Amino acid sequence: MINVTKAFLPDREEYIQYIHEIWDSVQLTNNGPLLQRLESQLKEFLGVDNLYYCSNGTIVLQIALKALEIKKEVITTPFSYCATTNSILWENCTPVFVDVDPNTFNINPGLIEASITENTEAIMATHVYGNPCDVEAIEAIAKKHSLKVIYDTAHGFGVRYKGRSLLSYGDLSTCSFHATKVFHTVEGGVLVSNLPELNQKLHLLRAFGHRGDEEYFFAGINGKNSEFHAAMGLCNLPHVPEIIKNRKAIFDQYDGLLNWDALRKPCLSPDMEYNYAYYPLVFESEAAMRKVQAALVEHQIIPRRYFYPSLNTLPFMPVKYECPVSEDISARVLCIPLYVGLSPEDITTISQLINRNL
Repeated sequence: MINVTKAFLPDREEYIQYIHEIWDSVQLTNNGPLLQRLESQLKEFLGVDNLYYCSNGTIVLQIALKALEIKKEVITTPFSYCATTNSILWENCTPVFVDVDPNTFNINPGLIEASITENTEAIMATHVYGNPCDVEAIEAIAKKHSLKVIYDTAHGFGVRYKGRSLLSYGDLSTCSFHATKVFHTVEGGVLVSNLPELNQKLHLLRAFGHRGDEEYFFAGINGKNSEFHAAMGLCNLPHVPEIIKNRKAIFDQYDGLLNWDALRKPCLSPDMEYNYAYYPLVFESEAAMRKVQAALVEHQIIPRRYFYPSLNTLPFMPVKYECPVSEDISARVLCIPLYVGLSPEDITTISQLINRNL
């Protein structure tokens, strides 16, 4: 079976060496030495000063909202994974959906201002598939209306935009280190802050809101991660350049084999160094997509409708919004297999099956 993705695993013996360190220190969690080492290496790799390694990519979104004291409306995208919207709902805020750009699939900044009300406090935008949002336009709108900006950069690890890590934009940016991501720690996430005045608050928020046994400041949450997860990150981080290089080779092979008369992809920013996180295809119709999907599954090739459905259509949304572009794209998009180790022969087979069933 060929799944849509497959986790990269480092050399087993290298990981075991870190396990020996954990056994020697007998510190399994609570900001242990391996976690501190991983945070330091991530800061250096990304070129950022304020970074917090946490337990997953959803909790960092919730911590971001809590740290900025967002309590009312958050303008956000309907074309993302449900964790983006769920984090807003879990923090008792109201998501306000703004439709996406038909070319990039990112939130359309030209539509944001019309959705701003007296209750709007923040913009939470997703860099879809690791492709940068129009960060300049979003920043200008945020400054004009005194809004905070949080970027869900779940897919953006290793991406650089205009010479900077994509995680360095916004007031706060988050990333997922789930096992399926370009860089992973099995489970994990990271929060990057451009507001140094929040440093102490962010440290406390991920650790129950207290220091030691006697100093309690506010209601925090358990957002910590373990030494075992940090060990996986320390093993995988040095491999990121080769992982991206390998993924680019697969990307390029698909580009050369697929029938672009009946398919399209999102337009990628010319000002970035990409990480080739996903290979999404948009078909001419949902029926065409489903036909190809069925043909692939019949051959034990498992793609994914990513992202589907458009989040504004979820039944538990408190307010209904029309987002026709997002709804249209989400009905027709399909991500096909892309991971380190996918063979050229398998890429050819997948491409031929897609072309034959268009």
